[in-house]
Amino acid sequence: MNIHEYQAKELLKSYGVRIQEGIVADSPETSLKAAKKLNAETGTSWYVIKAQIHAGGRGKGKVKETGSNGVVLAKSLEEVSEKAKNILGGTLVTIQTGEEGKKVNKILIAQDVYYPGASEPKEYYLSILLDRAKGCNVIMASTEGGMDIEEVAEKTPEKIIKEWVDPKVGLQGFQARKVAFKLGLEGNAFKEMVKFINSLYNAYIGSDASQFEINPVLKTSDDKILAVDAKVNIDDNALYRHKDLAELRDLAEEDPLEVEAAKSDLNYVKLDGNVGCMVNGAGLAMATMDMIKLSGGEPANFLDVGGGANATTVEAGFRIILQDPNVKAILINVFGGIVRCDRIANGVVEAYKSIGDIPVPIIVRLQGTNAEEGAKIIDESGLKVSSAITLAEAAAKVKEAIS
Repeated sequence: MNIHEYQAKELLKSYGVRIQEGIVADSPETSLKAAKKLNAETGTSWYVIKAQIHAGGRGKGKVKETGSNGVVLAKSLEEVSEKAKNILGGTLVTIQTGEEGKKVNKILIAQDVYYPGASEPKEYYLSILLDRAKGCNVIMASTEGGMDIEEVAEKTPEKIIKEWVDPKVGLQGFQARKVAFKLGLEGNAFKEMVKFINSLYNAYIGSDASQFEINPVLKTSDDKILAVDAKVNIDDNALYRHKDLAELRDLAEEDPLEVEAAKSDLNYVKLDGNVGCMVNGAGLAMATMDMIKLSGGEPANFLDVGGGANATTVEAGFRIILQDPNVKAILINVFGGIVRCDRIANGVVEAYKSIGDIPVPIIVRLQGTNAEEGAKIIDESGLKVSSAITLAEAAAKVKEAIS
């Protein structure tokens, strides 16, 4: 589950991570009030206005309607309302949103932290995530903060620092010091970075996150270390332990079909292809998507209905897939292990009749317990549904359906 920057920063702050202070707003009027309150609390006289959407690249992104960037600087209270008006309600297009963009419903009014002082401010990159190959958490850091880390990794990989943390023993003091040292820090800035890394790791573990990305981490001109931005992803499987974090979910930022699928306990991810697929089991779903590509099609979605598929789940799957206008055919690929193939076949027939006329061809491949009985039920149903037993047979029927 992704959360907004302002939510991520509050989470970090609760674990002792120093952040760029800010106040969320949803209108030009509340933006001005937020700026005045921020001025009173922090003394800032310049204000950074940030669009709050679940996508990166906001600073370089453009609001379709006004041409404004997604992150702008207001140098006075008078500018806050006007610049907020140019972002709020608009559609922000970034490198991660695609051309359709995302509507901006909230903005963050943040303090200016690039103030003059004893030395030049410096931006760093810092993230914590799970390295599945090594079975460890990994801290990634770089002196090249504020940039696209993918570009840094591609062109100058030697500038990426990695420190693996054994989850059995946790982050050790020497590891945080090692990262700070490799970033070239010294004196008070070194001590601040060590404290920052420790607090960030505690937040990562304490919230059951799958990713923390702070870009940039700023060393201010007076050697403070703070998070200027924050991207946080919480492990969905751990949300039952974090009711407070579950409440931060913003459904408006998620694909409506994926939200609808979750309500029916379906694992659904929308893709850009032309063949809808409905499968029981994630591994079989991946194999089915490969099969669709080999047959000349492109998968329109990933949809796992689980081991206990029945008429209700199949109908819910149908309704979700059919909302995608790109779908030219639907492939149902079921292995009858936990549930018998004849029961699945009856479920497909019942779901088809409940929905009514389905405008695209449906291929049902059944294998496992009572596969032949299931195929017979499909073939004798009188509906526009064809059955298959083998993967090759199903692939051939998909190819025929989309050609």
